[in-house]
Amino acid sequence: MVPSSQVPCKDCPFQHLIELLKDSTGKKFYNVAKLGGSKYDSLPYSIRVLLEASVRNWDGFLVKEEDVMNILDWKAKQNNVEVPFCPARVLLQDFTGIPAMVDFAAMREAVKNLGGDPSRVHPACPTDLTVDHSLQIDFSKCAIQNTPNPGGGDLQRPPAKLSPLKAPRKLPCRSQASCRGPCDGESSRNSLSVQIENTPLLCPFHLQPVPEPETVLKNQEVEFGRNKERLQFFKWGSKMIENVSVIPPGTGMAHQVNLEYLSRVVFDVKDFLYPDSVVGTDSHTTMVNGLGILGWGVGGIETEAVMLGMPVTLALPEVVGCELTGTASPLATSIDIVLSITKQLRQAGVSGKFVEFFGSGVSQLSVVDRTTIANMCPEYGAILSFFPIDNVTLKHLKHRGFDEVKLKSIEAYLKTVKLFRNDQLSTGEPEYSQTVHINLGSIMPCVSGPKRAQDRVAVTEMKSDFQACLNEKVGFKGFQIPPEKQHDVVPVEFEGNEYQLAHGSVVIAAVISCTNNCNPSVMLGAGLLAKKAVEAGLTVKPYIRTSLSPGSGMVTHYLSSSGVLPYLKKLGFDVIGYGCSTCVGNTTPLPEAIQNAIMQGDLVACGVLSGNKNFEGRLCSCIRANYLASPPLVVAYAVAGTVNIDFQTEPLGVDPAGKSIFLHDIWPSREELHQAEEELVISSMFKELKEKMEKGNKRWDSLEVPESVLFTWDWKSTYIRCPSFFDKLAKEPLPVQSIENAHVLLHLGDSVTTDHISPAGSIARGSAAARYLSSKGLTPREFNSYGARRGNDAIMTRGTFANIKLLNKFIGKPAPKTIHFPTGKTMDVFDAAEAYQKANIPLIILAGAKYGQGNSRDWAAKGPFLLGVKAVIAESYEKIHKGHLIGIGIAPLRFLEGENASSLGLTGKEQFSVSFPQKLSPGMSLDVKTNTGKLFRVIAAFDNDVEVTLYRHGGILNYTVRRLL
Repeated sequence: MVPSSQVPCKDCPFQHLIELLKDSTGKKFYNVAKLGGSKYDSLPYSIRVLLEASVRNWDGFLVKEEDVMNILDWKAKQNNVEVPFCPARVLLQDFTGIPAMVDFAAMREAVKNLGGDPSRVHPACPTDLTVDHSLQIDFSKCAIQNTPNPGGGDLQRPPAKLSPLKAPRKLPCRSQASCRGPCDGESSRNSLSVQIENTPLLCPFHLQPVPEPETVLKNQEVEFGRNKERLQFFKWGSKMIENVSVIPPGTGMAHQVNLEYLSRVVFDVKDFLYPDSVVGTDSHTTMVNGLGILGWGVGGIETEAVMLGMPVTLALPEVVGCELTGTASPLATSIDIVLSITKQLRQAGVSGKFVEFFGSGVSQLSVVDRTTIANMCPEYGAILSFFPIDNVTLKHLKHRGFDEVKLKSIEAYLKTVKLFRNDQLSTGEPEYSQTVHINLGSIMPCVSGPKRAQDRVAVTEMKSDFQACLNEKVGFKGFQIPPEKQHDVVPVEFEGNEYQLAHGSVVIAAVISCTNNCNPSVMLGAGLLAKKAVEAGLTVKPYIRTSLSPGSGMVTHYLSSSGVLPYLKKLGFDVIGYGCSTCVGNTTPLPEAIQNAIMQGDLVACGVLSGNKNFEGRLCSCIRANYLASPPLVVAYAVAGTVNIDFQTEPLGVDPAGKSIFLHDIWPSREELHQAEEELVISSMFKELKEKMEKGNKRWDSLEVPESVLFTWDWKSTYIRCPSFFDKLAKEPLPVQSIENAHVLLHLGDSVTTDHISPAGSIARGSAAARYLSSKGLTPREFNSYGARRGNDAIMTRGTFANIKLLNKFIGKPAPKTIHFPTGKTMDVFDAAEAYQKANIPLIILAGAKYGQGNSRDWAAKGPFLLGVKAVIAESYEKIHKGHLIGIGIAPLRFLEGENASSLGLTGKEQFSVSFPQKLSPGMSLDVKTNTGKLFRVIAAFDNDVEVTLYRHGGILNYTVRRLL
C-alpha cells in the first residue's frame, strides 16, 4: 500500500499549488496559502493544518474537492459539515495496538488465500507502537524504609536477595560529615524503587552511582516472561511490516516518547514537505499540540482505519482563541500558570472544540508549559489545545538535537505556508469562533492551608491570612489564639545557639517532586533560588527539618547537571530518598528542645511542603499549621523561618554586610528558568532517550521471531490468535443481504456504554473467558487481564457484554446474562450467542438512546460482530461507536423519531426480519417485520456514501483486502 499522505495524486485538482522551497534543498510542498488569499489568512492555524492535509490527500472519493472548500470556508461552515482528516502518522500503545497489528497479520493471510501479495499489507502511514502498558508492579519497596532511622541507631534489616543478572559492587564513600548510611550496592538498591533503564542511579545520601535496583530488574523479568508471546508478535511486526516501528518496553511512556523522539514537526518524504500530525489511541495524545503538531486521541477502529488509508471524519470544529496577555508575576511558577489557564478554560466551556493560543503572553510559556496545558485537554473537555510553531518552538527543537539545516528548512517551509506564528507581531491574528482573554498578570502564586489542600491563599496575602487564622475559632481556618498571646516569643537553645520561636515559625520544610511538582521548571526554580540565597549569604536555621525528596532519579539527575544541588544541600535540603516521605508523615521527629518550646508556648508552628497533603498533625503531632507550596516557595519560607511574613515589604534576612535581602532579589526570572530548562534539562533528556533508543534493550534484542511475510500463528497461544474476520471472505462483495428471522441477543435500555460492551479489567473466575483459559490448562493467577489478551479474539469475544453491571431487560437485574429463546434457558451472553450461531440464527440488539457512549473501544464493535450480531436497532447512537459498527460490518438502524421498542410494543422475544434494498443509500428507511406480524420502519443510520461502501463490503478490513487485490 502506497502511503496516501506521502505522494501527491497525479490527477489532483490542486496540482498548481505545488512549489519548490526557495532554498538550495529543492524540496516541494503544497503552498495552500495561495488557495484562498485573505480567506486563508483569517483561518486559525489548526484549521490550516486540516486544510493542507485535505489538499494533499485528495482522491475524489475519501477526500473530495468539496471537503477542501468546506475547510477553506471554515468561518461559515463550522459545526455544519463533516470533513475528513488524514493525519501524517499514528501512535499506538500496546493494549490498543495489538488488535490492530493482529488484524494486519490476519489480512496478510486473507490476501494470500485469495491469490494476492501479502507483503502489500502494511499501514498507509507511519505507525509507532510504544510498549508501555505491560509493566505490572509485582515487586516494590518503599524508599522511606531506608531513610535515616527516626528512632536513632542502626537499621537492622535482613539482606536483600541479589538479582542474578547483576551483582552489587562496593562503592567508595566520600566520607561526608553528614554521612547517614553506607554507600554499598545493597542498601542503595533498596532505597530506590523506580529508575529509567540505562540511566545512572545516584545514592540518595551521597549522590554516588549505584547498581540498577533489584525491584526494577525483577519487574522487567516478570514483564518479559508474562508477555513474551505478545512481545514476540510486536517484534515480528516491526521487522516484517513496512511503516511499523515498535518502541520496546522500558523506554518510556507513549506520550513522552512521542514528544521527545517520534515527533517530526515537518515531514520530509521523498523531498516533499508537509506538517506533522498524529492520531493516537489515548486521550492525552493532545500533548503534542504544545509542539505545534496537530493531534488528538481516537478509538481503536478509527486508528486502524487511518492505518488502512482512511481519514478520520469530524464535524468542522469551532476554534476558541485563547489570548494570553500581560506578564506573569515574577513569583508565579509554571504550575501556577498551567493550573490557572486550565481552570479558566474549563469555565469558558470549550468542550468538543479546538482551542488555539495567541497573544503577546504565549512567548512567556516554555514548550514544557505548552505541552502540559495541551496534555490537560481532558480536564477541560477540548478536542485539542494548539500552540502554533514559533521562535520558542524552534529554540526547543535546537536543544532537542534537530540538525541546523533541517531547522532552517522547517522554518522556511512553515513561514511560506503561513503556519509559523510571529511572536513579534500583534496584528494579523486569525479569526476565531469565540475568544477567551487571560491576563497572565492576574495569575498570583498561591499556597494552600493551613489544614486543607483546597484552602488557597495568595502569597501576597499570606501574612494577613495567617494572622486571621490565629483569631478565628478552631476549625479548618482557625486556631483561636487569644490576642494577648499572638505575639508570644519562646526562646530556645539549639546546638549551642539561642533562637526564638513564635506563632508561624517554620520547623519543617520539605521539597517533594511528586504529583504535579515534577515539572522541571519548579524544581529548577527551587535550586536556582537556593543558589542565589547562598550567594547572598542567607542560611536556614539548623533546627528546621529540611529535606529534598525527588520523585525519581531523573529529577536528581537534572538538579545535579544544572549545578544547583550543592546549594540546596548548603541550605539543608539533602536528597533523602525516592518515595513518599514528609507528606505521609514519614519525618524524623523534631529536636526535643524545639518540641518542648512549641508546647510550652502553645505555639502554632508550621510545616511547608511541596506535596499534596497537609492535614493538621499529619507532619508532626506538635505542628498545627501545614502549607502546601511550590518547591521554590518552600525554600523561601525555610530561609525566612516563618510564614508570618509579607514577602513584598519584609526581607528574608540580611547579608554579611547587613543589607536586607528581599525575596525578589533572589527569585529566579522566567528567562533564567527557561534557559536552564532548555539547555541543561531538555537537551540532556533528549540525548539520553536517543542513546537509549540506539543502545536498544537486551531482553528485547534477544527475542527470537520468525522472518516470514506471514506470521507463524501458534494455535496453542492464549495471547495471539488469528481472528475469524476473513474466514468466508470472497474476492467480490456479495449483494447486501437482508436479515431473516433474527433473534434478539440483548434487549437494552438507554445510555449503554462501551464499558458495558467491551471487555476490560481482570478476567472474572466464573466467566466464559475464564472457562476457556482453564480449558487451556491455565490457573486463575495466569489469567492476566482482558487488556493483555486483546490479541486473542476467543478471549475478547467471550468477554463481550460480560460486564456485571449490564442491565438486560430479559433478565431484569444487572448481570452478564441473557435468554436463549429456542431453549428458554438463561445463559452467559457468549454461550447463548454460540448456540444461536451453531443453529445459523442471525442476531440483533435492541437498545434505547445514546447507545455506545463513553470511551472509544474497538472491541465494543468487534465483539458483537463475532457473537453473530448483524444489526443494532436503537433510538440514537454515540457517533464514534456508530462508525465502529459500520467499520466492522454491523448495520446501525435507528427507530423513527418518537418511536422506540416500548412504544411499538416490542418485547424482544420476537424474531425480526430487516429488508435491505440492493441500492442502499445514506439515511434511507427500511422495513422491519416480526414473526408476530408487526411491521415498522427504521432508518439506516449511514451518513455518507463512504459508510455505505464499507458496510457493503462487510467492514473496513474486508474493503482493504479487496482493494489490495
